[in-house]
Amino acid sequence: MRTPIIAGNWKLNNTISEAVALTTELKGLVTDCTGVEIIVAPTFTALHAVSGVLKGSNIHLAAQDVYWEDSGAFTGEVSAPMLKDVGCDYVIIGHSERRQYFGETNESVNQKVKAALSHDLKPIICVGEQLEDREAGRTETVIEDHITGGIADLSDAQLLSSVVAYEPVWAIGTGKTATPAQAQEVHSLIRKLLTDAYSDEVASQTRIQYGGSVKPENAAELMAQPDVDGALVGGASLQAESFAEIVKSAL
Repeated sequence: MRTPIIAGNWKLNNTISEAVALTTELKGLVTDCTGVEIIVAPTFTALHAVSGVLKGSNIHLAAQDVYWEDSGAFTGEVSAPMLKDVGCDYVIIGHSERRQYFGETNESVNQKVKAALSHDLKPIICVGEQLEDREAGRTETVIEDHITGGIADLSDAQLLSSVVAYEPVWAIGTGKTATPAQAQEVHSLIRKLLTDAYSDEVASQTRIQYGGSVKPENAAELMAQPDVDGALVGGASLQAESFAEIVKSAL
């Protein structure tokens, strides 16, 4: 019922030429992959070039962040209309690194989500707990806080145009991965929170990705869980072959 969705977050990696080479190689490896939505998220500087490579392919383009104003005196920011203009379909919002290093809050996540949706960009809304939160038994509290704040005042249709990505921060770039059971437990919690905020029908149609050291070796087992609808992939998306393997594991 929910189409699997695999997104590669390249973070602060790849020059324009490197991004074009990676995209070109990936495009050839996944050209026959149907029944799964494939996304790559380069840096802002590479979006235009990558957009050109992706034309006519089965891969969607995403940005790694967006500002909530359309234009104005906001030096260094990039707006939703600009992202649409360059060819983006998706935008990652509220990634844990944005929260940790750049002061992202639930309020700013919500503003960005609404700005994206108002310009027909689909937000990938990130939520997740730190290691100290998990060890202190606060996972549920943190997830509820992030979900409630991030989706505040969204309509049913707006939520259905969004994707939620659960990223246990302790598993990002550490080599540690939540077990399939741990991932399923939190994904199930997220779906319950969405049911409480909207309805079972809306929650059952909303896609929830897992992000946190996803590799070809663990992707299939993670995505076999009933509430895990795909993956937000970091390091493994920087190699075309490994990312293609993850995509194929969702089929």
